[in-house]
Amino acid sequence: MYKLLLRPILFLFDPESVHHFTFKSIKISSKIPGVKSIRKGLYSVNNKALEKELFGIKFKNPVGIAAGFDKNAILIDQLEDFGFGFVEIGTLTPKAQSGNEKPRLFRLKKDQGIINRMGFNNEGVDAAVLKLKKRKTKIIVGGNIGKNTATPNDSAQPDYIYSFKALHDVVDYFVVNVSCPNVGDVKKLQDQDFLMDLLSELKKLNASYDQPKPILLKIAPDLNDKQLDEVIEIVEETKIDGVIATNTTTNRSNLSVSEEELGKIGNGGLSGKPLSNRSTEVIRYLADKSNKAFPIIGVGGIHSEKDAIEKIEAGADLVQIYTGFIYEGPKLVKRINKAILDKTYA
Repeated sequence: MYKLLLRPILFLFDPESVHHFTFKSIKISSKIPGVKSIRKGLYSVNNKALEKELFGIKFKNPVGIAAGFDKNAILIDQLEDFGFGFVEIGTLTPKAQSGNEKPRLFRLKKDQGIINRMGFNNEGVDAAVLKLKKRKTKIIVGGNIGKNTATPNDSAQPDYIYSFKALHDVVDYFVVNVSCPNVGDVKKLQDQDFLMDLLSELKKLNASYDQPKPILLKIAPDLNDKQLDEVIEIVEETKIDGVIATNTTTNRSNLSVSEEELGKIGNGGLSGKPLSNRSTEVIRYLADKSNKAFPIIGVGGIHSEKDAIEKIEAGADLVQIYTGFIYEGPKLVKRINKAILDKTYA
């Protein structure tokens, strides 16, 4: 129904406007008696075999919604109804910021992809904290943190520390985002020395709490093997809890859309189907080269249960979807969870 009727209508309109419209629709419809139960019946799979314990956290199932979808923790209570085992909010910055100029979100329909250059638009970490304190659901929540665009790269560390402190009591795990290509020059933020210093500081701060929270690093799909080896070294030396592979890509190879159209769209991170193979390659490389020394959350181009299983077989412990959720609809979550169950009992 979604792909035949609803998606063609939604895809007639500006992607960012549709995003906000969808959020409002979900929020309003959730107040109607019985809707919550209907959604859970349609999209959830409840089975103990799907539970996954990772870095001390028990996930109801291994399928999450990636950062960028619910940046400001608006739908925390509703997303669980769609069958997700966890939600990653953000990327959040210390101060609210409007992001890049519009238009900044573009569909590549033939390629089943999306190019975005949102620029970490968000209401600020403190606004998200207020929402999280009022949430009713117990779904696992990850806090994805970054720096404000106006903050120079050399002064980025205090931004991460501010958001880490603000979120510590209201999220279950943290994601340090240094790999988004939509916020200017991120090369400095992915420098090995910078990351060692930043993650060591966050680990030290984390240890000062009675209940330390897992810290993960989100990496780009465009890293070469040498850089991926450095990621493994960083995880080993800083003893952070895992890696999210991968963010969006700046690569534009093998797309159906013309060079002229890509030129009109301009810069941004590409997500969706075109990213699928590369993100799986990165997951496999990290898992094999490190001898599966740390947990990996796999994200990038998951549009089917087959895509998700490939990520898991490559070495991912959990998976996240976003663009696939937009193209395939909410039943994708249920299909993936059922496929994982089938593999479990095979």
